[in-house]
Amino acid sequence: QVQLVESGGGLVQPGGSLRLGCAASGSFISMNVMRWYRQSPGKQRELVAALIAGGSPNYADSVKGRFTISRDNARPTVYLQMNSLKPEDTAVYYCNAVIQTWDYENSDYWGQGTQVTVSA
Repeated sequence: QVQLVESGGGLVQPGGSLRLGCAASGSFISMNVMRWYRQSPGKQRELVAALIAGGSPNYADSVKGRFTISRDNARPTVYLQMNSLKPEDTAVYYCNAVIQTWDYENSDYWGQGTQVTVSA
């Protein structure tokens, strides 16, 4: 059974950095699309960053130049490096991946979410 497990959230001061990780466990063929979303209280879930295998990353305008999505194929894990954090980045962050399993089905998987709080 495939699972995504997130790590790395926490409390950080404005201007600080955090790195979120999302590790995929279980047996599968490939992790083809990787995304990070976030959701603040009272707001809709927002796509923050996306990376298609073999492609270039895409970012929401609000995080361009500050956030970087990357993957480690050997683990396999997807990361979100967040620099120059602002209070408005405070949210629960979710990783999402489209994974091809051994029945050749592509399915959507979600992590459990990790809280990021940016506050002095």
